[in-house]
Amino acid sequence: MKNFILITFIALLFISCKQKPKTRIAQPDLSIADKIANAHGFENWKNVTEIQFTFNVDRDSSHFERTWNWKPKTNDVVMMTTKDTVTYNRKSIDSLSMRADQGFINDKFWLLVPFQLVWDEGTTISNPIKTEAPISKTEINKITLTYSNNGGYTPGDAYDLFYTDDFLIKEWIFRKGNQKEPSMITSFENHQDFKGIKIALEHKKQGENWNLNFTNIKVTLE
Repeated sequence: MKNFILITFIALLFISCKQKPKTRIAQPDLSIADKIANAHGFENWKNVTEIQFTFNVDRDSSHFERTWNWKPKTNDVVMMTTKDTVTYNRKSIDSLSMRADQGFINDKFWLLVPFQLVWDEGTTISNPIKTEAPISKTEINKITLTYSNNGGYTPGDAYDLFYTDDFLIKEWIFRKGNQKEPSMITSFENHQDFKGIKIALEHKKQGENWNLNFTNIKVTLE
């Protein structure tokens, strides 16, 4: 009798398990663009109400700079140089603000290229490969970001991005118009954290006294 009860219990347990299979929720894999952006703090960008920064280029004894104040939620932009101050909104670009906006797009791209990977439309991103970094000559990951030939201030350009296994960008190659030969090769150095946004403050060319760098960075959160 005891054996019969035991067998019946096991049978009922087996049937119950078959009737209630475990539900598995598939977790979609993040794209390589998402992984790079997230490694630089993209999940914190939604809380940013204002970002200020100064874009500098030091070459030998010459120095160039312009300072930006950008409110991404409203797209209000202020450009400040030694000669001029321009205030405009990116939703309504006119002939007077277009030149300032061209500078803003360039400087913001250098500052936040990990985020541009997920922001920008009309782009293609290659599958990652392992290769040799152009400056450090170490084995590293590489993707290529290519812009379409339509729209934007510099259509058709391509960027080879070299990043470590923790998805931080360390070097890049800019190829104007997607030409085969590099137009510029620089490092990504001195990563600093600004309220969860990770930014490379310096970009240097190998063998040249040239440094594109950022100063006076201030991030305001809501």
